[in-house]
Amino acid sequence: MKKVAMYLRVSTSSQTCENQKRELEAYCQRQGWVIAKVYEDSGYSGSKSDRPALNQMLADATFGKFAVLVVWKIDRLARSTSDLLNILTTLKSHGVDFCSTTQAIDTTTSYGKMVMTFLGAIAEFERDTIIERVKSGIERAKANGVKLGRPRVAFDVKRALELRDQQGMGYKQVAKALGVPRTTVYRTLAGIPKTSKA
Repeated sequence: MKKVAMYLRVSTSSQTCENQKRELEAYCQRQGWVIAKVYEDSGYSGSKSDRPALNQMLADATFGKFAVLVVWKIDRLARSTSDLLNILTTLKSHGVDFCSTTQAIDTTTSYGKMVMTFLGAIAEFERDTIIERVKSGIERAKANGVKLGRPRVAFDVKRALELRDQQGMGYKQVAKALGVPRTTVYRTLAGIPKTSKA
């Protein structure tokens, strides 16, 4: 008999996971699966990938504590295709199958594996599309004369040199005294030779 884990989630603490739990228990009973553990995140959005029970479930998967992860619907586990694929890839790498009981996705079957292949292709397409949009946006901005990157911070270079050369301050101290980033001070002063103290 297969050991399975159930993952339950509701978005607000005023909601309950009982309906999900009851349906999943009935499904597992029909399949002849033994429920090893129930992981429940109450009051967490599906768009958040950092959830206590989700993190614990993934950690337990690495130790082989269950063979199948069962959810009521895919959106209980993740909202975006990319997040879902990341979770399922982690599970698969540890030999854990996935089953969404209301959506006929079950990677213990050949049909379920085919559906997951399609999902993987969709996620890859989404990633490639986003990359292409970002690249074309950058090129368009450059063509329109938009300067990219963080703007240069203006500061009193003469005063900075005095603090460095005459008062012996380090770049970090100079930056703090002038209220500018240390990297800005270093980038500006590094190429200017130090003058000896009077």
